[in-house]
Amino acid sequence: MSEADPKIVRIGGASGFWGDSSVGAPQLVASGRIDYLVFDYLAELTMSILAAARLKKPELGYATDFVSVSMKAVLKDVVAQGIRVVSNAGGVNPRGCADALRALAAELGVPVRIAVVTGDDVMPQLPALRQADPPVAELQSGAPLPAKMLTANAYLGAQPVKAALDAGAQIVITGRCVDSAVTLGILMHEFGWTALDFDRLAGGSLAGHIIECGCQATGGLHTDWQDVPDWAHIGYPIVECAPDGSFTVAKPEGTGGLVAPQVVAEQMLYEIGDPAAYLLPDVVCDFTQVRMAPAGPQRVRVHGARGRAPTATYKVCATWLDGFRTSAQLTIVGFDAAAKARRTGEAILARVGELLARQGLAPLSRTNLEVLGAESCYGPHARAAGAREAVLRLTACHPDKAALELLAREIAPAGTSWAPGTTGAGGRAGVSPLIRQYAFLLDKARVAPAVALDGAPVSVPNVPAASADKSQIAIKNVAIDAPEPAPPATGAEVIDVPLIRLAWARSGDKGDTSNIGVIARRPEWLPLLRAQLTPERVAAHLAHLVEGPVTRHDVPGIHAFNFVCERALGGGGMASLRNDALGKGMGQILLALPVRVPAAWFPESAPS
Repeated sequence: MSEADPKIVRIGGASGFWGDSSVGAPQLVASGRIDYLVFDYLAELTMSILAAARLKKPELGYATDFVSVSMKAVLKDVVAQGIRVVSNAGGVNPRGCADALRALAAELGVPVRIAVVTGDDVMPQLPALRQADPPVAELQSGAPLPAKMLTANAYLGAQPVKAALDAGAQIVITGRCVDSAVTLGILMHEFGWTALDFDRLAGGSLAGHIIECGCQATGGLHTDWQDVPDWAHIGYPIVECAPDGSFTVAKPEGTGGLVAPQVVAEQMLYEIGDPAAYLLPDVVCDFTQVRMAPAGPQRVRVHGARGRAPTATYKVCATWLDGFRTSAQLTIVGFDAAAKARRTGEAILARVGELLARQGLAPLSRTNLEVLGAESCYGPHARAAGAREAVLRLTACHPDKAALELLAREIAPAGTSWAPGTTGAGGRAGVSPLIRQYAFLLDKARVAPAVALDGAPVSVPNVPAASADKSQIAIKNVAIDAPEPAPPATGAEVIDVPLIRLAWARSGDKGDTSNIGVIARRPEWLPLLRAQLTPERVAAHLAHLVEGPVTRHDVPGIHAFNFVCERALGGGGMASLRNDALGKGMGQILLALPVRVPAAWFPESAPS
């Protein structure tokens, strides 16, 4: 194949999490436009759920929907079309997932070669790690290893996936790996990339990052949601990847959704920290000079990712049990709904506190009272005080399950005891284990990824350490396409507009850290945003949510910033008592921040 006509590998992203729509895989397979199908199922909370499932039934512990829904619908077509599949659906039991898939294939009369990747489970190492010197420390808090660990899994990289495909696997099932590795492993296999091809590995990792959240790459969660057509039939993403690490984002023809540079830019910044040092097992990525441009209708070309040698450690995500939690809701209707809801919540907590004391039980260890519908998540910026409908959401934790069962019993009595217009109690709230995340680093030498193809072991190459010269390569700074004019001179007529008029934004979570990517709608607006959207001002605007520092990272290639907010999610995941435990709304809250701009930019908003 000539250099002018390079090989292109087309990969469809059919799932962004366990519970994503069942339409993704059939839609992508029916498009006739993919060589590979990838599925991402695993989050930290998902691993805990799967571990609990396996304790009850040893054959479980994997994302059952992968077999019973997705592959049942497409396995015959996948094999007929020669499409290969890579999925992290294995969870804490990848062999069990493979066994279930083999049973399905036999039922359908479809011969298929299945590889299983294991080695991510490091629970057996925890006793030794407790005695390590220096001791293991949690990445954000520095806390030691908790006593009641549920899961501990290293985020593996792409090498085992590559090895499985090199050996001839048609379907690869992994346990925990970084979300983008299912895509990067395919590209390493197809293009023969080595462990030292850092720029290409960074480009392939970015391709995987773009499609790992399903429709978020094709218009899902887009700031300008009103511009995204046909949500019901939204297309799932396809990346068309070239040997140099560049790629084009697309979707099946005739589907809804939107593939545009601003949509892909939002997804690039989603749930990353420093865009100049995005740490993955195979490569440290620098996305600051990535470029995105239309490449035809519903197509965006992406290039410019750079990479350098990875670190010598894997990130391990562990989970542990920290008592119990419950969450209950009531709807309050009528005048002063928000005030009535808040007083109701306070009365419930006061009553339960007294009842616990009478029974000799400790007070509730943590509580959170929110009034949904009254913009409680906006804190001091809320503007819905006059709402005539509100939802009281009351969440609490306690080491003793019985204490929370008592709280759950005291929710419904509010319907006849206190505020007029109280309704919507529903059934009694349940009590569930409170599972916290615990992340730490582990030397790669202590982890041994393994691959088996139809039960036979497959060699996984031992990746050599990068040379000092390679690992210290400086990332080349490329001039951005548009010159940046100076901010407008003071004294010009100015007006205040919300940030959403100037930028797109998307937010997400990593443990107790939230990140907010902010992309300028016009490159020439970036200097003004840099001057006004300072870390200090963002921290002040979000002070009711963010307890730790806020760091701003520049991403000039897409005219953007990435704000990393620490201790921002009330513990994050299940440990958080907030309604928005994953920080999905924080970008929307930041988009309300007033920005002072020349009146000439928005003449329709200028005072007459």
